[in-house]
Amino acid sequence: MQSIIHVSNLSKRYASGFQALNGVNLDIRRGEIFALLGPNGAGKTTLISAVCGIVNPTEGKVLVDGHDIARNTRVPRSMIGLVPQELTTASFESVWETVSFSRGLFGQKSNPAYLEKVLKSLSLWEKRDSKLVTLSGGMKRRVLIAKALAHEPKILFLDEPTAGVDVELRRDMWELVRTLKASGVTIILTTHYIDEAEQMADRIGVINRGEIVLVEDKAELMRKLGQKTMTLQLEAAVAQVPAVLDPYCVDLSSDGRELVYTYNAKDESGRVISLLKDLDGAGLKFKDLRTTQTSLEDIFISLVAEEK
Repeated sequence: MQSIIHVSNLSKRYASGFQALNGVNLDIRRGEIFALLGPNGAGKTTLISAVCGIVNPTEGKVLVDGHDIARNTRVPRSMIGLVPQELTTASFESVWETVSFSRGLFGQKSNPAYLEKVLKSLSLWEKRDSKLVTLSGGMKRRVLIAKALAHEPKILFLDEPTAGVDVELRRDMWELVRTLKASGVTIILTTHYIDEAEQMADRIGVINRGEIVLVEDKAELMRKLGQKTMTLQLEAAVAQVPAVLDPYCVDLSSDGRELVYTYNAKDESGRVISLLKDLDGAGLKFKDLRTTQTSLEDIFISLVAEEK
């Protein structure tokens, strides 16, 4: 799939000497939802700011749809919508005025019907004449999203868009994201809610200490690094695991009533079937079976821990 954003050897060192980015290479595919995960201070916001032309990198290159953002800021910036972490909507303008201004700022012709559609999708239509300073934090977050969408961008950056907001906004936000993706918009998000990345993203990128640790299709990441656990509740307690089950490295619970088998998600189901056959051959009966699978959060924590 064609890349709409190409980041090559991107580094950023601040005057204080802090190295926020260190040789980042990254391609974002056109029309995908890409989740960028990382602990606080990992470089997520700096990377987004560099791609958006807000922060000047120390070295490296950023291409947005083939345009070098360092040489021609206007064109790539017009393609990008950014929803920042910080709430900066404390002015006395109305919701309608600030969203209309954002559209005009990028040279787009007036289109009240489109802005009405955006505001309604974010449950802001009834607040269109309200002054920003009077709005709640959740409503201000919605306005930031509306401002980012006002000029009909082809790329949307969402930097912690649902941090500290209510469940209703989160739900509306992800419904809108799905609609935007269906229309061809490329979406890059950072989030502390890893369940959101697991639910929404096509690909996952992990950044730590200014370096990209991993970029992988979500399904492939779960397949390669995820683990499954099968717990068998036995009909009668046993003192030890039968020798015939040694090849499976099965664990026995302290009360002798459960056998726990952990295996890679990519393993074939045939091995599980073989285990159950050997269990039956050993004369052990079970009355219940349950399985669990490693979450994306578990994988993320393990990846970051490996980097320490």
